[in-house]
Amino acid sequence: MKGFVMFQILVMLLLCGNAVSKECTNTPTQLSSHSFRYELLKSNNETWKQEMFAHYHLIPTDESAWSNLLPRKVLREEDEFSWSMMYKKMKNQGSFKVAGDFLKEVSLHDVRLDPNSIQGRAQQTNLEYLLMLDEDNLVWSFRKTAGLPTPGKPYGGWEGPDVELRGHFVGHYLSATAHMWASTHNATLKEKMSAVVSALSDCQKKMGTGYLSAFPSELFDRFEAIKPVWAPYYTIHKILAGLLDQYIFADNVDALDMTKWMVEYFYNRVQNVITKHSVERHYLSLNEETGGMNDVLYRLFTVTGDPKHLLLAHLFDKPCFLGLLAVQADDISGFHANTHIPVVIGAQMRYEVTGDPLYKTIGAYFMDIVNSSHSYATGGTSVSEFWSDPKRLASTLQTENEESCTTYNMLKVSRHLFRWTKEVAYADYYERALTNGVLGIQRGTEPGVMIYMLPQGRGVSKAVSYHQWGTPFDSFWCCYGTGIESFSKLGDSIYFEEEGGVPSLYITQYVSSTLDWKSGQIVLNQKVDPVVSWDPYLRVTLTSSLKEGSGKSSTLNLRIPIWTQSKGAKATLNAQNLHLPAPGNFLPVKWSAGDKLTLQLPISLRTEAIKDDRTEYASLQAILYGHYLLCGYSNGDWDIKTGLTSSVSDWISPVPSGYNNHLVTFSQDFGDSTFVIANSNRSITMEKFPKAGTDAALHATFRLVFDDTTEKISTIRDAIGKTVMLEPFDFPGMVLVHQGTENNLAVTNSPDDEDSSSFRLVAGLDGKADSVSLESESQKGCYVYSGVKYSSGASMKLGCKSASSGDGFNQAVSFAMDKGISQYHPISFVAKGAHRNFLLVPLQSLRDESYTVYFNIQS
Repeated sequence: MKGFVMFQILVMLLLCGNAVSKECTNTPTQLSSHSFRYELLKSNNETWKQEMFAHYHLIPTDESAWSNLLPRKVLREEDEFSWSMMYKKMKNQGSFKVAGDFLKEVSLHDVRLDPNSIQGRAQQTNLEYLLMLDEDNLVWSFRKTAGLPTPGKPYGGWEGPDVELRGHFVGHYLSATAHMWASTHNATLKEKMSAVVSALSDCQKKMGTGYLSAFPSELFDRFEAIKPVWAPYYTIHKILAGLLDQYIFADNVDALDMTKWMVEYFYNRVQNVITKHSVERHYLSLNEETGGMNDVLYRLFTVTGDPKHLLLAHLFDKPCFLGLLAVQADDISGFHANTHIPVVIGAQMRYEVTGDPLYKTIGAYFMDIVNSSHSYATGGTSVSEFWSDPKRLASTLQTENEESCTTYNMLKVSRHLFRWTKEVAYADYYERALTNGVLGIQRGTEPGVMIYMLPQGRGVSKAVSYHQWGTPFDSFWCCYGTGIESFSKLGDSIYFEEEGGVPSLYITQYVSSTLDWKSGQIVLNQKVDPVVSWDPYLRVTLTSSLKEGSGKSSTLNLRIPIWTQSKGAKATLNAQNLHLPAPGNFLPVKWSAGDKLTLQLPISLRTEAIKDDRTEYASLQAILYGHYLLCGYSNGDWDIKTGLTSSVSDWISPVPSGYNNHLVTFSQDFGDSTFVIANSNRSITMEKFPKAGTDAALHATFRLVFDDTTEKISTIRDAIGKTVMLEPFDFPGMVLVHQGTENNLAVTNSPDDEDSSSFRLVAGLDGKADSVSLESESQKGCYVYSGVKYSSGASMKLGCKSASSGDGFNQAVSFAMDKGISQYHPISFVAKGAHRNFLLVPLQSLRDESYTVYFNIQS
């Protein structure tokens, strides 16, 4: 009976969290930030360290609040909190009713992405990075801690041998490689990840206690004594999760044995804290970030059925934070976001394991408040790693928005909720957050180059933030770990199946892929046409072939997302029209092998107000095209004036499909360098040839605008002999103009004399086969002129040929005309601005370019 009473009290802990919400987080709050902690610990400023860590312990009012969670007399009755009573309660499994009727995950082993899809390219880039990493370098600090020889050399950044969080990325690596192995069956990767597991096993055996980490156990002594230490359980969670994933996805039995031995060690440590002090003392230590310890332990319990694993999972449920959600208080502001989202994921697993509906409610409420009050248009959340005040996001727009880890974890929250409820809204959220908050954190197809934060202020860039782009071997931030996991399991939420007499499959994400659907005895092929701006439809084709036998009749359920509309939507099965439900529902289709289904969903433009209920920020809005968040190339401009129009399409228009053929870059070789004509803050200058994906590349790209607006050319050489205007790539609607022979060339949106913006493309005056010159239509014999000698930043003028002009003049007015360094993304629009127009493209597509996400849109 005492054990039962004890667990009732533990439940009360969860329900009383509202009274002590902010005591759940580290004090001072800066120490919760991984970035801040790293800089503090690496600093040589001992005064700063002492000042910050002087406040590490909970303040007296915090201690009082914790004490009020449980009656003092109960805290001091040893039997109430004895470990044995807890364990006996856990062993009595009859009191739990496991939740059921969830959609079943489809194995990653059975899903293959189209390598030409966005997801397929992202997966391949990540695979290349995982194969680049050296096994000896990864486990260097583990071997050092175990007292084993250390071949290789340690990696840098957060995996450096003097960093307290070292080893966390290795745990992520184990999870990522397990998922990637399931997704690709790459044999080289299998060898590498197995070698890492084997090396870690040697370390664990050498230490002989079950302990396994890249840092000594002394860090846990400090953790249990409530002394400054950088999140040791955070790292242990990553290692445990990685080993468990190696067992689940790669059938590595040794990895499971290592996991269980590790958990036995930490079970004993937590037992010692509670028996020596109290359960209150254990919960007090959870003020330091512990990652998803509860989540991985609940997952382990589903494999082992060991009640010890269930008990330990319960003890890593953070009572004061979950209690806050249990009483449905929207008061998460000030909390470190990525400390607490994993706690919620663990609570969701508690519901799946125990069937306790409280934890289902907690997960759903948490998702609701984050999505309604704390999320950006990307679907992501957090500013400088923390949650701000609810519905006050306008004040948070800057470079340090949306820590990538938080998006990775919010996808897990929404995935659980969708599996439980089959509500389209959760799948829609998953699509938005994955598309805008995950797929754009790689720098194109460069392996091992990712970002920590996703900036969303005015004129920001992924390359210009506190962390900027990371490097393959010297960053290893927390977001590198979640990043390699995200890009290893891009196929895990496309399909779900529902068990029953008739096999049923839910298609929740439209991604070109194949599924070996064993329950349906077919291989299903999903082909998604590339989404473009000039043809506003999502088009999907589903076909299947028999795998073996006669096959089964089955049901396919296709998501009809909330962002589409009924008008123009169409679905056919074997050329027969199907009745489509309203957006926000599933379309059920009875399916047989050999069937062919086509789905056409209209994609429309829309605006979405920032989550801020202050009237002065009502005009701040994001622009979306279906689930794609569009941003504008901008160094800070954000004003859009729509007039009295009620339709977004009246002030936003798609870039036509053939316009990439009209994009050019003009260059000259001078000395040992190549220079380009560039738009430099609306002045025309010569600049060094830029790298693609940068502002400089945008500025060096121009669109040829022909007198005849219907003019079509197949190659840029077809433009020679024609009269053109030059429109700067990132300033649509503006044109290059001359201002007479004595003044510099400029860019304007309303030339005083239209002829000043018209130039005839002629064969280069230098006589070279591939060169061109730009002759003014208003001043014949005068050409765009770079100067005989110049350096980067030199202004350009109109130069006129005379009888005395020599080879130097001819060279200065002759340029190589090549395909534009920048190109229009297939999803590109032009928005009419108050002072200038904006070229809109998906946020996920950008690399180093400056952009603005939210616009000041007024009528």
